[in-house]
Amino acid sequence: MLPPQEVARLPLPTWAGEFDLRAFQGASGNLYLLFARGDIGDGRGVLLRLHSGCLTGDALGSLRCDCGPQLRLAMRRIAAEGRGLLLYVPGHEGRGVGLVEKLRAYILQDQGHDTVQANLRLGLPVDSRDYQEAAQVLVASGVRSVRLLSNNPDKAHALDRAGILIEDLVPIQTAPHLRNRGYVETKRARLGHRRPGGEPLAADDGLDGQDNALDATALLGEVHPGPDRPYVVLKYAQTLDGRIATSSGEAKWISGPGERRISHALRAACDSVAVGAGTVLADDPLLTVRMVPGASPIRVILDSTLRLPTTAQVFGADAATIVLTTERSHPDRRATMREGGVTVEVVREGPDGIDLHDGLGRLRASGVRSLLVEGGARVITSVLRERLVDRVVIAVAPLLLGKGIEAVGDLGTSSVADGLRLVNRTVHQAGPDLLIAGDPDT
Repeated sequence: MLPPQEVARLPLPTWAGEFDLRAFQGASGNLYLLFARGDIGDGRGVLLRLHSGCLTGDALGSLRCDCGPQLRLAMRRIAAEGRGLLLYVPGHEGRGVGLVEKLRAYILQDQGHDTVQANLRLGLPVDSRDYQEAAQVLVASGVRSVRLLSNNPDKAHALDRAGILIEDLVPIQTAPHLRNRGYVETKRARLGHRRPGGEPLAADDGLDGQDNALDATALLGEVHPGPDRPYVVLKYAQTLDGRIATSSGEAKWISGPGERRISHALRAACDSVAVGAGTVLADDPLLTVRMVPGASPIRVILDSTLRLPTTAQVFGADAATIVLTTERSHPDRRATMREGGVTVEVVREGPDGIDLHDGLGRLRASGVRSLLVEGGARVITSVLRERLVDRVVIAVAPLLLGKGIEAVGDLGTSSVADGLRLVNRTVHQAGPDLLIAGDPDT
């Protein structure tokens, strides 16, 4: 077979910096896009990501796979090293079966089949990718040996057989989402990938680091969204004496970096993350995923009067944002937010501003299946009092503040027997902090 022919070359500026892009057309019909950063010199020890194209994940941000987060992480690592290659193969969509067949397999996966079973039931190969032309592109570009950014040993073996020496298989793990947890586990258990979802929670050492993935989905329990609202996880960090902030409102940082990594992994696992307007005014959070590689959730803000400034970070372009408000908000403010790309939902009023049942129903109708509630105290109390929580995750830091802001206010309990007890409990340690998770026994 004739080697792929170079058909174009140009500098391409990207979000991760400028790359030298060379396009190759293979005799098979496949297109190969080689993104180079820096001078590869003698072609040895080159950091390489060989990425199978995934339109739904790479371009459209689908949460059914981990392709998009892996691609962005690979580009960031190559840019940081200053010398490396990304070889992007659009023709390898769906492990070589193509976009349409991949979508047909998705339908079977929704019926309970894993990704391997779905392909086989459609009469498709589990993996039909061929790496011979990819290796020829690399050889023609002066590559002799690589450190391959991949969790897939079979990909390394295939490149090695095609003439590219593999010096090292460098993990490229991303925190799993509830939507792709089964897919990621199938890659590990049935396709031999090396922990594509990162280390399980029990193995967390409490250290932070952006390139260290973490699977925190064990904290979420048995996830079953209801027909009228998402599966709701309440997560907050408190001191030993139950405070989430000092009396002046300072809350940074009650918990340590290990626990905060877990919080970011939980965000990466859920469709959306919610806080009240008071938390945004006090802390101006981003509510994105930064301490682990993974997808940022949709941000949900409870703001009954739209009192938040449009300059708040939660309205930035880092992630989508939904604001739940009421008729008490001014129509002009709603219009301004919508023009800025923020979804504004007008819901019924409730005793604490927002009718939570109506708000959660709107989220579920829009496709949100899982919601991580992070606070503040008013929101925490409201969702507990309304019995709208399916799972509680509390991080307890070995710290006493005395007077301060309580995590949970009045729940209307008159006796110990009326209190909310957690069942199906698990306890994990993250550095000096303890994480207690359980289901409210309602």
